[in-house]
Amino acid sequence: MMDYALLLRTFLLRSARYFPKKEIVSVYPDSIFRYTYGDYYKRVCQLAHALESLGVKRGERVASVALNDHRHLELYLGVPCYGAVLHTVNFRLPQNHLVHVLNHAEDQVIFVDEDLLLFVEMVKDQLKTVRQFVVLSHTGKMPATSIENIVLYDDLIKDFPEDYDFPIDLKETDPALICYTSATTGDPKGVVYSHRAIVLHSYAVATTFGAGESDCILHIVPMFHANAWCGPFAGVGAGCKQVLPGREVINMEKLCAMIAQEKVTFTAGVPTIWMLLYDYLEKGGKHDFSSLRNIVSGGAALPRNLLIEFTEKYNFPIKQAYGSTETTPLVTAAIPKSYMTDLTDDELYDIRCSVGLLVMGLEMKIVDDDGNEVAMDGKQWGEICLRGPWIANEYYKDPERSAQTFIDGWFHTGDVATIDEEGYVRLVDRTKDLIKSAGEWISSVDLENTIMAHPDVMEAAIIGVPHPKWQERPLACVTAYPGRTVSADDIREFLGDKVKASWWIPGDVIFLPEIPKTSVGKFNKRELRRLYADGELKSL
Repeated sequence: MMDYALLLRTFLLRSARYFPKKEIVSVYPDSIFRYTYGDYYKRVCQLAHALESLGVKRGERVASVALNDHRHLELYLGVPCYGAVLHTVNFRLPQNHLVHVLNHAEDQVIFVDEDLLLFVEMVKDQLKTVRQFVVLSHTGKMPATSIENIVLYDDLIKDFPEDYDFPIDLKETDPALICYTSATTGDPKGVVYSHRAIVLHSYAVATTFGAGESDCILHIVPMFHANAWCGPFAGVGAGCKQVLPGREVINMEKLCAMIAQEKVTFTAGVPTIWMLLYDYLEKGGKHDFSSLRNIVSGGAALPRNLLIEFTEKYNFPIKQAYGSTETTPLVTAAIPKSYMTDLTDDELYDIRCSVGLLVMGLEMKIVDDDGNEVAMDGKQWGEICLRGPWIANEYYKDPERSAQTFIDGWFHTGDVATIDEEGYVRLVDRTKDLIKSAGEWISSVDLENTIMAHPDVMEAAIIGVPHPKWQERPLACVTAYPGRTVSADDIREFLGDKVKASWWIPGDVIFLPEIPKTSVGKFNKRELRRLYADGELKSL
């Protein structure tokens, strides 16, 4: 059989040839833009010509500092199919980290959304390799700026031909995208995704969730975050209708309107989004979820009570999945097996509250401190280790940290978990977030999820704080739902018969208006620890 490279160009060409009438929709605050895959392909071809005109060479990095819209989607396929590497930049990074990732990647061109130009303005004088700035503008107007060598995207591409001979002689192992982790310590780490990795991962996403051409995908996950969980690639390859919400992604009223009006079937997001949505629904928010078939939650644990409430009150079929920047990201998905139909509701919720089964195509082992695999009993803890065709094997230009994380061909995730006899994985904690009290381990994740089962609690983050007698004790940082009240005694009483032992119950509970978040929406425990150490962590 002919050795045929797995390249993203096959996804692009397929959608253009066989699904030219299917829609791509961008939602802006004051308008909605619609065009087809036929139109999309022509603009991607023009983009490829434009990259050539700018002198971008194969393998060079091109940055996107952009929201989720059709122009960003053009970059998603246009840049790697041309032969360059798209660097999707997390504009929410601290300024020093933003400078680091742009310089470390050695980006040649920056494509920046007009609404995000400020972030680039702040760091432009510190950038070492960028020679051209391109503004992605839905208004068609150049924002006021002091940046030189800047042009509007539509002006850049408009005069180029609407066809392009995308190279077939790329290697499938050639880089297609690069993304940087939002580091909790040190500088962000770069993860490079090859054409082969993204193609195979896209197949895994489609197979795992049963996605196909008839689906309509709403892209809630930021396109700078782990390839938007590869939804855009899978969507283009399958010829799905795609809806891109831009700035409106945190407007729950508009998000629900998009789902109803566009007949969305598939979407994904982090628990922070689902908590905002739940609060909107509980206040009587207008919605119609009848079209939805797949909703994926990832990035952090989804509280059990929230999953149950979404399912039983709002017919919102949410399921958990697990992955990371280093894993492209899909690793596991919490989908019951076909013979589990006779399980009780509680047993099914137990499965759906896990992070699920390993997806097809990967290998996983969960190992103890001595490197031995833990028993599949749902009790023994160990670190998740992974390998497979879309699992990274190094950090970009970072041999020291690569050696600490990628060992003997396995990616050591730093995530502690159990695995039961059916193969379902349950996260216990990050290794750095486990709390050791009186010689015994406490899982901050378990404790957080239990506290968030309280009907008045919206968010709860647990950190370990020093204790003169017990080494460490858990400190609970809690946010109540708007308009509701809850006390420390309420929390402790609620935990009384729900935790594994009485010493798990936090002695101190601090109430905050909001839990600090990382740039990708996870609880920022590093910041909570800093606030505690500086004496700044105080209740409302």
